[in-house]
Amino acid sequence: MNMFSMRIKQISLLLFSVIISAVAFLQMFLRINGFLPANYVGMLVLTTALYLVLWGVLIVKKPYSSQVILPCILLLTAIGTVMIARIDKQHNTNVAMKQLIWVCVALVLSIIFVMVLEDYRILRRFSYVSMVIGLVLLLSPMLPIIGKEIGGARIWIGFGNHTIQPGEFAKLFLAFFFAAYLFDHRDRLAVGGTKIFGIHLPRFKDMGPIALVWAASMCVLVVQHDLGTSLMFFAMFVSMLYVATGRKGWLAIGFIAFIIGCLVAVKLFAHVQYRVDAWLNPYDPVIYNRFPGGSAQIVTGLFGLAAGGITGTGLGQGHPSLTPLANSDFIYASVGEELGLTGLFIVLILYMIIIASGMITAMKIKDGFGKLLASGLVFTMAFQVFTVVGGITLVIPLTGLTMPYMAAGGSSLVANYLLASILIVISNAANKPEAAISSDTFQYEALAALRERELKQRENKSSNLNSSNLKEDGGESYE
Repeated sequence: MNMFSMRIKQISLLLFSVIISAVAFLQMFLRINGFLPANYVGMLVLTTALYLVLWGVLIVKKPYSSQVILPCILLLTAIGTVMIARIDKQHNTNVAMKQLIWVCVALVLSIIFVMVLEDYRILRRFSYVSMVIGLVLLLSPMLPIIGKEIGGARIWIGFGNHTIQPGEFAKLFLAFFFAAYLFDHRDRLAVGGTKIFGIHLPRFKDMGPIALVWAASMCVLVVQHDLGTSLMFFAMFVSMLYVATGRKGWLAIGFIAFIIGCLVAVKLFAHVQYRVDAWLNPYDPVIYNRFPGGSAQIVTGLFGLAAGGITGTGLGQGHPSLTPLANSDFIYASVGEELGLTGLFIVLILYMIIIASGMITAMKIKDGFGKLLASGLVFTMAFQVFTVVGGITLVIPLTGLTMPYMAAGGSSLVANYLLASILIVISNAANKPEAAISSDTFQYEALAALRERELKQRENKSSNLNSSNLKEDGGESYE
């Protein structure tokens, strides 16, 4: 009975999100068209059916998983798609219909992913394979034939009229690798070195991984002109490094490296300097009218936010299309114009629920790999939301990232749906009662413990052999 009442609450929450989304679409189309287009009715029904199928699969395959993530994602996707359809009407485009198709693709892939992935810890076995795939995806836009440069950034690969942003999928594979690598080396990386201002800094010989990731992030910035992606990968690694070791020194090193990278980028790359100038002096006429790199987009977005006020102009009654890239990079400003500050707060609350659910999962899960993976993925989402909102509201310079689940673009949508699916799968293991843990889980943990013990024995044997060789050569061995 207790489980039955819980399922009733869960499906009620999902259906409530569906009803709110349907009302939003109906209200917007009635205001701008006077009727609801038949092609949208069919796509919305199909999308709703896929959400219900995904919920049913989660109930059967992952009965202990978090049930608050899916309704929040549904609402965020609906809000974004409604605004995209609104902007389509003013631009005479058809981006919203393509977005709904991508939503269906993302849901189908999420259903398959949840059904196939019985235990997320199997991802740890393919850590170095994930690293190779992630780097290949990240650097694939540099290939001469399929690589495409759009808006000054070379982060796309194209096939005919279709483009894909492989960096969105690279973040998933690199998160798998970072979690596995840091879990395997957490003891060595947790050893503190020199103490400065009460903080134990890492040993110099242990700084190789963070130096390598920093160099790779700078490479993305230099070669692809993509500030947002380079910052996101570096921030993800540093956050996972801190979770793995608990050492504040790693945060200090990461912050210093971040500042150095930003200063170097501002001095060497014109596109970064343009964004800093637009951030510091957006209303300067020279900077406003400069092309490329002017502040016209930021200022127009700010005027749109101001026009929305507290409650907004109302769905279908604003002019969000006046802002360049209003359906992608500046979707948050578009929502602020028609839904006002109230709508923006609701959007942030939905993100906070997803992020809080992921953090709770990371704290509850006993497996170290799952803890690192969940915290890394959820921090990546939080960092992405912060940089987008901060850039639009002039808290920080624009980075070129897009709002997860809301902005137009199939690559980002599919990748973030898979990210949420991973969090849901991990939450199932975190919430599972001890009595429900299968013998297969115990077997997996036993094999993992045996593997770790063998690795430590090999390391000890190697260190003892090196010490004995030093003694035979007349040298001294030091602890």
